[in-house]
Amino acid sequence: MKKAILFIFAVVLSCGMIFAQEGKAKLPNVSIKTLDGKTIKASEFQNDGKPFAICFWATWCKPCIMELNAMSEYYEQWQKETGIKIYAVSIDDARTSSKVKTVVSGSDWGFEVMIDQNSELKRALGVNNPPHTFVVNGNGEIVWQHVGYAPGDENHLIEILTKVSKGEEVK
Repeated sequence: MKKAILFIFAVVLSCGMIFAQEGKAKLPNVSIKTLDGKTIKASEFQNDGKPFAICFWATWCKPCIMELNAMSEYYEQWQKETGIKIYAVSIDDARTSSKVKTVVSGSDWGFEVMIDQNSELKRALGVNNPPHTFVVNGNGEIVWQHVGYAPGDENHLIEILTKVSKGEEVK
């Protein structure tokens, strides 16, 4: 009898979790650091009601650096066209996080760079391998994500961001 009750409870709980996931996910309330060491909550990322992208990367990830460099070439133009913002979140751990500032200072990125050294945001969003990019709409809801990078992917990202900035659905 106890097993049956536990089984029913588990089914009801699972159904509740499935229905809860039908809405668009919000950013979790986990802490990460800015490059200057300040702690902020990921749930506080915003762009004055406009969409933004969160790009997970690592110093040891060549496709990540290629992606961020490609985005950097168009970032100023994208901001003028859509008002978007990019947060570049490093997932470097304690062994490699000291290299983040060096990589960033040697690059011409105009994005805000954060460090998720304890992997809290990475785990909360289910990021397994960088590069992993999320698009968040003006309401703070995750509406699109993409894993990996191939040259030209930045063009698809701006298409998605443009649609989101116009309030269009993305798939």
